[in-house]
Amino acid sequence: MTRRMAWATTSEAIGRDPDHPYGVPALVAAGVEVATVDWKDPSIDWSSFDRVLPRSTWDYPEVIDRFLAWVDAVDSVSDLPNPPATMRWSMDKHYLADLDAQGIPVTPTEFVEIGAIPAFPRGRFVVKPAVGAGSRDAAAYTPGQEDVAAEHVARLHARGASALVQPELASIATDGEWPLVFFHGDYSHAASKRVTLANAAAVDDLYADETNAPHVATSEQVEVGQAVLDLAASRFGVPGYARVDLVRGDDGRMCVLEVEMVEPSLFLPEGGPDAVARFVAAVTT
Repeated sequence: MTRRMAWATTSEAIGRDPDHPYGVPALVAAGVEVATVDWKDPSIDWSSFDRVLPRSTWDYPEVIDRFLAWVDAVDSVSDLPNPPATMRWSMDKHYLADLDAQGIPVTPTEFVEIGAIPAFPRGRFVVKPAVGAGSRDAAAYTPGQEDVAAEHVARLHARGASALVQPELASIATDGEWPLVFFHGDYSHAASKRVTLANAAAVDDLYADETNAPHVATSEQVEVGQAVLDLAASRFGVPGYARVDLVRGDDGRMCVLEVEMVEPSLFLPEGGPDAVARFVAAVTT
């Protein structure tokens, strides 16, 4: 039985995590002592917790080496909901190429490695870092803004980050995205999510503004999301919690936009009481 748990966050995220006011009271009601702590706080004794949940550690992409060292340190003295190998795989969006190679539909993506010259698609497109969270350092561009987009890629390269270039799918404007949440490898619930990236202005907050609503996932959506979970489970073990964000491709099929197995927002407000109960069960067993 998990009796003492750390809800790991960052100081900038205090009061900004939509899951916190749902998840923490439910855990406390289940008899768990929960401490909300900054993952960077050197005074924390992580071995004093039965389990450590990386929840709103949204600043980790800027200090990735420190974060990875923290993950390994916590894993050596306590318990994480997801194996460190799972977290490492899902931190870097190169997993999209991995999924594509396995026949799982993904958003068309060009990886611009450090030192490479970017090529941009026709129409609107998005530039983002390969390691990122909350759409931070992502921006949308229109035809004629290729030079500005190239400067964006150069800034990412200068800090040691690979870049992704993706066409802005037509469905984004009409349908948005669909995050699907899984607990212990099983589908739990979904949401409808809309994020509008500023034109040629990279997000510099912890995350981009979102408009979210409950969503009943289709069988196609669950099938695609489950394929991602099954692949991860076969390689690294079943994750305690995970999220797969889907969009509708220009060919009409569902495709993967992102996979979140590090500190995924779990859309507990949109999932309702049953989702909260499933969350509590997943992280306490």
